[in-house]
Amino acid sequence: MYKSIQGLFIIGLSFICVLSIAQSASDPALLTLDRIFSDEFRPDSERPIQWIEDGNAYVTIEPSVSLEGADELIRYDSKDRSRTTFLSAESILVNDSSMTIEGFSLSPDRSRVIIFTNSSRVWRSNTKGDYWVYDLKTRSLKQLGASFEPSSLMFAKFSHDNRWVYYVHDFNIYKEEAATNEVTQLTNDGTGDIINGTFDWVYEEEFGKRDGFSLDPSDRHLAFWRLDASSTGIFYMINNTDSIYSRPIPIQYPKVGDEPSAAKIGIIELVSGETHWIPLAGGERENYIPGIQWVDDDLLLIQQMNRHQNQLIVWAYKPSTRALRKVYTEKEDTWVDIGYPDVSANNWGNNDLPIVDDGGSFLRMTENDEWRHIYKIDIRTGNKKLITPTQYDVASFQAATDKNAYFIASPYNSTQRYLYSADLLGKGQIKRVTPKEYSGINTYNISPNGKYAIHRNQSVNEVRTVHLVNLPEHSVIETIVNNREYGELLSTLDLPEVKFTEVTTEDGISIDVRMVLPLGFDASKKYPVLFHVYGEPWGQVAVDRQIGNWDYFMAQQGYVVIDMDNRGTPCLKGSEWRKSIYRKIGVINVRDQAMAAQEILKLDYLDNDRTAVWGWSGGGSMSLNLMFQHPDIYGTGIAVAAVSNQLIYDNIYQERYMGLPQENKEDFINGSPVTHAKNLEGNLLL
Repeated sequence: MYKSIQGLFIIGLSFICVLSIAQSASDPALLTLDRIFSDEFRPDSERPIQWIEDGNAYVTIEPSVSLEGADELIRYDSKDRSRTTFLSAESILVNDSSMTIEGFSLSPDRSRVIIFTNSSRVWRSNTKGDYWVYDLKTRSLKQLGASFEPSSLMFAKFSHDNRWVYYVHDFNIYKEEAATNEVTQLTNDGTGDIINGTFDWVYEEEFGKRDGFSLDPSDRHLAFWRLDASSTGIFYMINNTDSIYSRPIPIQYPKVGDEPSAAKIGIIELVSGETHWIPLAGGERENYIPGIQWVDDDLLLIQQMNRHQNQLIVWAYKPSTRALRKVYTEKEDTWVDIGYPDVSANNWGNNDLPIVDDGGSFLRMTENDEWRHIYKIDIRTGNKKLITPTQYDVASFQAATDKNAYFIASPYNSTQRYLYSADLLGKGQIKRVTPKEYSGINTYNISPNGKYAIHRNQSVNEVRTVHLVNLPEHSVIETIVNNREYGELLSTLDLPEVKFTEVTTEDGISIDVRMVLPLGFDASKKYPVLFHVYGEPWGQVAVDRQIGNWDYFMAQQGYVVIDMDNRGTPCLKGSEWRKSIYRKIGVINVRDQAMAAQEILKLDYLDNDRTAVWGWSGGGSMSLNLMFQHPDIYGTGIAVAAVSNQLIYDNIYQERYMGLPQENKEDFINGSPVTHAKNLEGNLLL
């Protein structure tokens, strides 16, 4: 106990010394803690957009020029980016007060706009709030659910005939006529335990699910999730920050080994109001439903996973006949991914299968062979065709047109990402679309017609830029965000050098390494080392994107900051690399990090006697395991939001990668930091 307290004191004292030195510096070329946690170094970014007219134009949120502090909607033509006001700030004044637009959606005929404002947080995101409808023809503004308490509606969306708006309130689904504000309640059993049209905490956290209902294109049927979380245990968080008296905050938190919430899909017949349930195979508490989507007026696809998450079934359901049939089954010895955790992935939680061939097929990324590939699956027969016959991984799917699939890959460098296209006939015609001058990480928001895209680019050497480009030529129509001022600000700093390299461990594993070198680096000197780690399937850290100000600050203080990615992380190095961590979290990833550290520490300018490691979440767990299992390498550790015992984390995440504790409890124990805590020798801050 004394040794631990003494160690924390040393860490705290060292931190105070660094803080004092940094904050007393008057040199504008040097960072301080106050500066890096202020808004001084905040790059510009684009506002959310909604493509309209099949992608030939888009609408976005911009600050009003005429009304200070207000927002308005602006329409841009995709071809020449000509600008017109779509909805002025003056049009949406409420009691003479301006409105902050946090989100918006347009009716299919673009005659009405839903405005989302005054939001409040639900779990990770602000998904509750107030919704207003502005009628562009009558120039009238009305609040939806006006009789409900403020900031209590979720996921308001128009019907396809522009007449109705559907939303969730207090775990039930409602519809409201846009013209008259007549409200009809569609489900009636919603409580804190019975959840209609949205999700519990763990579905949002691990599947990214929030919006839980969908209308068919003819507005005859509404499909929705219903979760029964009544058997889920309650975990109490303590709020001791907003009052002198603490209070418990209850959260439904299913731990490893606990049954999931019972999930089923209901179909509401919107003419009669009748609800029926789709009879999926298996118990409702032994399966997950991570996705549903309409293909046409009378065909719904449902994605169902078993409790182990190593089998995915895609079902097709016809509400008119209530016929259910199995379209496609995918199995793995490890786990099946639904949402792929990549730095290029867009819209996490949208697990829809891209529909192609006029509704006859869907696309699915899978890892059934050595690499992650895109397949086209026939909805009628279930036959699948390989679309990307490559010897490298697809990082993320981006969009599909009539002829092509757009995807992100990086065949020669796992730290970077680029846009490629493949023909949907599967003839192997793969083309790189991103021009060579855009190195680093490239991400895209592609228009529905596939002719235009919002292109974002950044690297360790270049600030983030955003362009409107045409496809497939990728010529720039206009620069939306150039971050020129931000780049000029960075140029006034003494910024350290960033370099990439690789090390090969004694196990023969090649590990990507990103190093931030100290100012005035001199290879003849010895420098302390700060390792930043994550190391689990949901994160890659050694990537070619802009370095965070914290890393720059530490390098200015004389540290070498190192990021490395072990097996089990989502690097583009093949399926075996990513899946080798199955049932071995806390074992194989920890060994890779430690063995890679041993190799990199052979560099003459790194001081083996002054090594520290830190990480957040999975990185916090990794930091603990490295401190406990390899005290000969790491002298100091900082673990933020660490999972010290895998048996008390949530069921969806931990069981996906570790199996069920009823079957292999020893694997959970062996990989948990708490098992090895007795071996601590260095300084540790939790």
